[in-house]
Amino acid sequence: MNFYYFSDLKNQNNIFLLNKITKTLKRNYIMKTLFELSSLALIAAAMVSFTGKNPHSTTYKLDTKGSKVEWYAAKFTGKHNGTITLASGSLTDNHGQWTGTFVIDMKTITDLDMEPGKGKEKLENHLKSPDFFDAEKYPTSKLDVTSITPLAEATKEATHKVNGNLTIKDKTNPVTFDVMMKQEGEQFACTGTMKIDRSKFDVRYGSKSFFADIGDKIIYDEFELKFNVALLK
Repeated sequence: MNFYYFSDLKNQNNIFLLNKITKTLKRNYIMKTLFELSSLALIAAAMVSFTGKNPHSTTYKLDTKGSKVEWYAAKFTGKHNGTITLASGSLTDNHGQWTGTFVIDMKTITDLDMEPGKGKEKLENHLKSPDFFDAEKYPTSKLDVTSITPLAEATKEATHKVNGNLTIKDKTNPVTFDVMMKQEGEQFACTGTMKIDRSKFDVRYGSKSFFADIGDKIIYDEFELKFNVALLK
């Protein structure tokens, strides 16, 4: 054998070694890339779990025209009722975890049981005054829904229980009430009654909670909001 044979053999060995190194580097690069992608996926999943954000959640927005809220209040010598308007609102269903917010326009307080010119306007203005809800200073109230869960036993009037926080005159208190929830196509409906103790929101006028000796001029602390809320997908 001559010098050229050994030279060719050496070159072949070098090529073989080079190919082997190249394959090893490629394999290591692929494994590293897969590991990094897996790590990113795990981090993303952890962030979703931690923040509660889910791209597959469904939000239903308030249909103001299709919604109605009525109020009922009583005093020792009689009672009144009327309406109030929801300014905005929405509910989000994140795989069975319900949350949402509804804003009430306090300047829309309207009386329905009295005739115009016969006490109607006087009562409406009084309810909007600082004696009651002070609508000029506090133009909106807000309900933050923290959870909606199915009742253990549904009735003709209710299927779910709502938990949330109600804010009136910058005072916030927890509230719980039952609702009937129905879905028809892309429309969602919630109906029910919320009972509110106005004394917890510093609405003092005619309240025995603040004026113990008020006698028969008492206006009861508890009033009701009966609602039929329509939401669209």
